[in-house]
Amino acid sequence: MELTYSNQLSGFDPEKRYRNPEHFDKPEAGVTSVLVIGHWPSVVDAYEAAGIEVSVKEAKRVQIVGAANQVELEKIIAALRAEHGSIQILVDGLEAGEIHRPESGELALRLFEVLGTIHASVGELTAERDGLLLTVDELRDEVEALKKAAITPTAGEADEIVALKAKLDEAKVPYRANASKESLEKLVAELTKE
Repeated sequence: MELTYSNQLSGFDPEKRYRNPEHFDKPEAGVTSVLVIGHWPSVVDAYEAAGIEVSVKEAKRVQIVGAANQVELEKIIAALRAEHGSIQILVDGLEAGEIHRPESGELALRLFEVLGTIHASVGELTAERDGLLLTVDELRDEVEALKKAAITPTAGEADEIVALKAKLDEAKVPYRANASKESLEKLVAELTKE
């Protein structure tokens, strides 16, 4: 298989396979020959070391409009590389689970500030969520305690319920076995009306 390494954005030959040399990390298996368009020595060296035939073609030169001279152009390129490096350091730190302030790069510093704000907001939301979880757990405990208190009569109430049931049994008035004290009192009150 023949591979072409180029960072072009258009003009692809549908019969060829392309790879972007900016993302190169090692030679691909099954490659028989490589065409490298532009100055990509790491790609050339790696494939030559693997014993694969490599051809190099010079890339088309791109004129940057607005650059008065070569010195200005080199400054622009150096600034872009520094910015890229700062952003790369920031991204690498984030992937490792850390956030470090970059030493330079306007865009990288802005990105750091925004990520810091996001990190702080997530921390606040996490604290609020944890607080709500504690509140929910406390409410559940209260509900369970109230349920137990409503179901389990006190010793004095239990005696009153037994006495009310005895009166109803004596009068041969039917009632539910789990009837509340209030409903038993109503039934007894109706007995005295008769």
